[in-house]
Amino acid sequence: MIRNIPAVEQLIEAFRKLPGVGKRSAERLAFHLLTAPQDEARVLSDAIRNARERVTFCSVCRNLTGIDKNPCAICSDPRREASTICVVEHPTGAMAIENGGTFRGLYHVLHGALNPLEGIGPDELQVEKLMRRLSSNDVCEVIIATDATTEGEATALYLAKRVTSLGIATSRIAHGVPMGGGLEYADGATVGYALEGRTKFPPRGE
Repeated sequence: MIRNIPAVEQLIEAFRKLPGVGKRSAERLAFHLLTAPQDEARVLSDAIRNARERVTFCSVCRNLTGIDKNPCAICSDPRREASTICVVEHPTGAMAIENGGTFRGLYHVLHGALNPLEGIGPDELQVEKLMRRLSSNDVCEVIIATDATTEGEATALYLAKRVTSLGIATSRIAHGVPMGGGLEYADGATVGYALEGRTKFPPRGE
């Protein structure tokens, strides 16, 4: 069978490493590329290679940006409200909030959430870079927009304690975003309402 060909197995396994792609989906993607015209497969290959070579992380917020635009367009925009920083887990979170069209502040991307079981602590995230930004800039509020998951909530509480120790107000986006879901799966209106309905964080007594 075709699946016994090592190169095919390698391609399927490569697709399975993508988020949200299971065994069946990986097989369909692999077989599509193998049966499509070579030019189509080459376009995909070139696009991936080009993106990896031309896209990097913003030196300020750690969001994705082109190598010829660093700091990124948002950090470089004088019309943005530099006094407010929204902290998200992944670049897709910042993208979702931008799609909402209501937030005019800046971002900071952690690239993950606290997860001791997987060995992910503050040192594995962009936490210290955030703290340095807060110490050297006139920031009035940090909006914590980590995902509504156990790890996201733990990260939010940890950040709130660190940030408030600097005398900076913190808030948590309202849970218009479904519990257990990521920002990238919410529509723009939902994210917009979540931002507008944010509350002080951590709650009293924490």
